[in-house]
Amino acid sequence: MEVTVVYCPIGLLALDRDLKIVDYILYPKDARKAAESIHKLSEGKITAELNKLLGRLIEKGCEKVFFENEGLAKSVSRKFRIETGFLREGKAGNQVRRMLEQIARETGFLKGDESVDEWVRNVSIELSKIRVRLAMEKRDALVMKAIEAIDDLEKTSNLLVNRLREWYGLHFPELDSLVKKNETYVRLIGLLGDREAFTVENLTEAGIPEERAKRIAKASTRSIGASLSVEDIERIREFSNLISEIDKEKRRLERYLDSLMSEVSPNVKALVGPLLGARLISRAGGLENLARMPASTIQVLGAEKALFRSLRTGAKPPKHGVIFQHKLIREAKRRQRGKIARTLAGKLAIAARIDAFGGSFVGEELRELVERRVEEIRGKR
Repeated sequence: MEVTVVYCPIGLLALDRDLKIVDYILYPKDARKAAESIHKLSEGKITAELNKLLGRLIEKGCEKVFFENEGLAKSVSRKFRIETGFLREGKAGNQVRRMLEQIARETGFLKGDESVDEWVRNVSIELSKIRVRLAMEKRDALVMKAIEAIDDLEKTSNLLVNRLREWYGLHFPELDSLVKKNETYVRLIGLLGDREAFTVENLTEAGIPEERAKRIAKASTRSIGASLSVEDIERIREFSNLISEIDKEKRRLERYLDSLMSEVSPNVKALVGPLLGARLISRAGGLENLARMPASTIQVLGAEKALFRSLRTGAKPPKHGVIFQHKLIREAKRRQRGKIARTLAGKLAIAARIDAFGGSFVGEELRELVERRVEEIRGKR
């Protein structure tokens, strides 16, 4: 005997070749429990109800069972050692969906004026809640939010530093060209404040090399900037300290993300680092999405506008997207970047699939393969 087992909102139904129900198990009248069972079955997991139904079918002499879920068919075959088959959309499933109301009444699931539509609605709502909760529980969601927060802090810090340079430039405009590094600029203002405090001694104590400290100190004595009151300087210092706190929080988040990536995607982290790895996961919409992408898509991830423009206008397509941030690509000669990006994207596809679907740690090995290939590319004229 061959049967097709169909799971639906009211329970599990086994239909023979003539589409007649030969056995069934109904769910209890609890929409949440029914939804939990349906979700497990959709994930290819064997539930208590399915286990019971299959036991009864085997006792009746069933030799082969078909499912509309390939993962479920494989799970049943491994556990029960019974021949199984996969039907993407079989006649039995269509029959059940078309005649659900009638089947629900014939099996006694519905009584009186109860409506199958209302039951299906309640089960669908509970199923949606389960899937949303599971999506929220995925650790790669934390990775995406963390990297987004880091990028937001970076943008905010850069915006505020520009404002600080303009503001403090009213008092000591020459410092803007003498100190290019934002972090150093912010730190000096927070420590010293008034330009008169920019002496060689104070600057060297703040970690500035002596020769550079002499140039800054000399510029402070000859500055064309306006004199500001003590209160004005204090407000500017407070503003610079705020920027410093933002930078500290950004570094704390980066340490947290580093630890999180070791847990969620160790191979991707080993290959491209925690920040770039997290940006790729965020751009893809999750680790599984990244794992399902071909290497060619990963290569241009983040350059979608340029890609669509090339398709529309016939211009040259982009050679890389956010993976350009990787040192090997960024520091390569322009004519070599495309080949290096393609190599890196290929290994990223492997790393993401191992992280998403299970496997051993091969991140270091993948990185060595990339570096070896990059050396070959660089060696070619």
